[in-house]
Amino acid sequence: MSITTVGIVEDDLVLRNTLARIIDDTPGFQCVGKCASAEEALKRLPPLKPAVIIMDLNLPVMTGIECTRRMSALLPSTPIIILTMYEDGELIFRALKAGASGYLIKRSKPDEVLTAIKEAHEGGAPMSSHIARRVVFSFREPPPSADAAAATATLTEREHELLQYLSQGFANKEIADKLNISIPTVRTHLRHIYEKLHVRSRTEAVVKVMGASSSRGT
Repeated sequence: MSITTVGIVEDDLVLRNTLARIIDDTPGFQCVGKCASAEEALKRLPPLKPAVIIMDLNLPVMTGIECTRRMSALLPSTPIIILTMYEDGELIFRALKAGASGYLIKRSKPDEVLTAIKEAHEGGAPMSSHIARRVVFSFREPPPSADAAAATATLTEREHELLQYLSQGFANKEIADKLNISIPTVRTHLRHIYEKLHVRSRTEAVVKVMGASSSRGT
């Protein structure tokens, strides 16, 4: 029997051990590494090359999204499943942009987690059903719109640059560092972008710009 190896990145000791026990007690699965932080995971898991990684978002120092981005660069063929309590659409968007292959909430049953590991290992993208609906809604391409293209044309060069980082899932602090500006300045740019595009979130902004770009390309 082939073994699906799994790495766990979870700061909650009880949950971390519970997940490891569920995995180890199931034939065909083996937990090869349990990490309490992103920093520990980036050191320990790449040499172990687990077949699948389970990643929490709310980690103590480096976020799970940033860890996912870095881990995906180190282990490009290893699917990463986000397992978190957060169901926020923007977090889902950022996690997937960072390289996550699946997104489950922590109230998922043990058999759902195991099924997700198997599905991810086989090349699927496991998600809780209502999370999948949120993703479909967020990424649904709007019909080509002259209004969207016109609104996008009003954006400044800096605002376009900031949107590029948004589309890659970067957080405000990361964008501030990359553009060498303050976090309040990032927020100001975001507010202007939202006003110009007539949207209320970064996800809506990116989707609208993607739709406008598609319209220009057709």
